[in-house]
Amino acid sequence: MKRYCLELSGNYACFTRPEMKVERVSYDVITPSAARACFESILWKPAIRWHIREVEVLNPINWINLRRNEVGNVISTRNVEAAMKGGDAILGLNIEDERQQRAGLFLRDVAYRIHADLEFIAERDKSANANKYYEMFERRASRGQCVNQPYLGCREFSAFFRLITDISVEPAPINETRELGFMLHDLDFSKPDDPMPRFFRARLENGKVSIPDWNSTEVKA
Repeated sequence: MKRYCLELSGNYACFTRPEMKVERVSYDVITPSAARACFESILWKPAIRWHIREVEVLNPINWINLRRNEVGNVISTRNVEAAMKGGDAILGLNIEDERQQRAGLFLRDVAYRIHADLEFIAERDKSANANKYYEMFERRASRGQCVNQPYLGCREFSAFFRLITDISVEPAPINETRELGFMLHDLDFSKPDDPMPRFFRARLENGKVSIPDWNSTEVKA
């Protein structure tokens, strides 16, 4: 494995708490799964896996209440299957009929430094080596290239990213320590048809959140 550090920032962010059924309420800090998605938006291949190790909070945790229009339905799976088979099916939604207005408690003016390990899974690409993927990620991240724009929880909250190569010249995280409660770590896809969330008890310690390993006893279903 090789460790990398990305700075992520944006005007707004929402890392939705799953226990909130209707309104969107964000966690105080970016979740490991959201951080992993940002790394994967720069580089993802079947032969690699990202492991989030630490989150540094660079800006004070500020909140904002917003009301947004959302679409309250999805296109029918049966219609998609019928269209794939050449049938006559409707693959659109009328936004006026499906619009829902929801309130949300979001984060604003966020900035993080995310430390993650890039693991190379040799059996999935026997003709390559780890350096191939290390160089690929370094080249893409240093140039600001990505497969899709990273986002901070919700796709409309775009994230700006920067590869950190020398942590010693970067500003210190915020000077804050407190309990964050149980936080979503990631989804367990061992059963693809029924992915299950797994959680860990998060703590902000001098502006840093340490992320336990997926197989750690600290991560619970």
